[in-house]
Amino acid sequence: MKKIKLSIFLLAAVSLMTACNDFLNKYPDNRMELRTPSDVSKLVASAYPDAYPAYLLEMYSDNTDEQVHETWSSLDRFQDQAYAWADITETGVPDVPQKLWNASYTAIATANAAIEFIEKQSNQDAYEGQLGEAKICRAYAMFQLANVFCRAYNPNTADKELGLPYPYTVENDPRTKYQRGTLAQLYSNIEKDLTEGLALIANNNYAQPKFHFTPAAANAFAARFYLYARQYEKAIAHADAVLGADATGMLRDWEQWRKLGANDQVQPNDYIKSNKNTNLLLLTGMSMWGYVSRPVGIGSKYAHGKLLSSSETLESRGPWGEGGTVLNYMVTSGSNVSKVALGKIPLKLDQYDPQAKTGVPYAEFSAFNADETLLVRAEAKAMLGRYDAAVADLNTFLKVFIRSEAKSTEATRTLTLSGIQSFYNALRYYTPSQPTVKKQLHTDFTIEATTQEPLLQCILHLRRLITIHEGLRMQDVKRYGMTIYRRRVSVENRVIEVTDSMKANDPRQAIQLPQDVITAGLQANPR
Repeated sequence: MKKIKLSIFLLAAVSLMTACNDFLNKYPDNRMELRTPSDVSKLVASAYPDAYPAYLLEMYSDNTDEQVHETWSSLDRFQDQAYAWADITETGVPDVPQKLWNASYTAIATANAAIEFIEKQSNQDAYEGQLGEAKICRAYAMFQLANVFCRAYNPNTADKELGLPYPYTVENDPRTKYQRGTLAQLYSNIEKDLTEGLALIANNNYAQPKFHFTPAAANAFAARFYLYARQYEKAIAHADAVLGADATGMLRDWEQWRKLGANDQVQPNDYIKSNKNTNLLLLTGMSMWGYVSRPVGIGSKYAHGKLLSSSETLESRGPWGEGGTVLNYMVTSGSNVSKVALGKIPLKLDQYDPQAKTGVPYAEFSAFNADETLLVRAEAKAMLGRYDAAVADLNTFLKVFIRSEAKSTEATRTLTLSGIQSFYNALRYYTPSQPTVKKQLHTDFTIEATTQEPLLQCILHLRRLITIHEGLRMQDVKRYGMTIYRRRVSVENRVIEVTDSMKANDPRQAIQLPQDVITAGLQANPR
């Protein structure tokens, strides 16, 4: 019998993780005894972080303005600090960087415990699937941390940018000192774990496959990773492994989802259903975002409001028409509320007390889905100059994303490369006082102006629409060097003033590490 004692990555306080581990009761006992492949499978099932950065990254991104009204206030200090691009010192609410850090390194420690046990077994072939899943889980947790706490990957500078510690063993000594290494090293480690893990999971059988890295989910992860790493051929290959020759059957039935209506949790619960082909990996995390993202009064000071929706996102115009009437979603808002939103993030309560009507808030997220993976493939093709193939992917997506009644109002809603060029080349570039969907791209690589740029603008426009509220927009901002702004917006949807800006070289793009981690001796992000 082999007994494994789990510990967290001891850069943060161990005690802070107790409540996190318990709130969904999904983590095994930290003195779990491992004897069989089944035991290891149960352990690896808890190697997924129980925190998700959507709320943090939506506040940080250009999907949020400060909405000015005497009755609209922030929810808490975390929301104030995240919106202001400040170093976030708040630790007592679910969505703070410290919770993400702790949850991610706890997941990594769990994966490491499984790997260490497997490596000591004489019959390692019996544990092949568990080893693969553990390595992918470790890679994924590090990838999430990199997206939050590091700059966007640039192969020309990654060996000079700060990475993050990548532990390979279960660490029990709180005196151990860690180095951050470089972003190049971090991405190399992620790639190694991801590719080794993918080769081992083909035969895995899960009772609840949508909550595990199946081959489809792992390939979607790899597609996104390689897109961010600028290895576009590999991004396409992994997206192909998910989508096949015809992606249509994998995509969300957006029309069915839209027609459910905006009552309570009906749309959000449907969005994350495990029986949807599009949902490849579902993750839960303690979070207020399922409540704050919706058009309710709480947290209305910092929100995705009407000005953003009408000029840049949900109700903006694209080459397909006006989003609010043509595309397959229901834009929701409310009287005396600043927010304009979609019903995508469900609010759930664990440990619910029906008398007090209280509980621990958590949310469920579609961490990887076929729709986003299709746009990953389209972007990679555009970057390689395969423009017609990229447009074909966009049209495959728009078949399900455009309302059936809207398709009949014009002879065709099919995009053409010339139509995309005409639409985006005719737009002026965004300014904070005269916003448009077209933002200047400040990249270290050359983007061909007449064809490639308008096509990328179209893809980024669609990515912003389908990932809204889900936290992916900020990484697109970082990858393409967009300048984003902090604006104070009146109830009449006028820009009162611009209070700050974040340019492509702004060190604040990498969110500051948790204060207790810095105090423990790990190098802080520059400011």
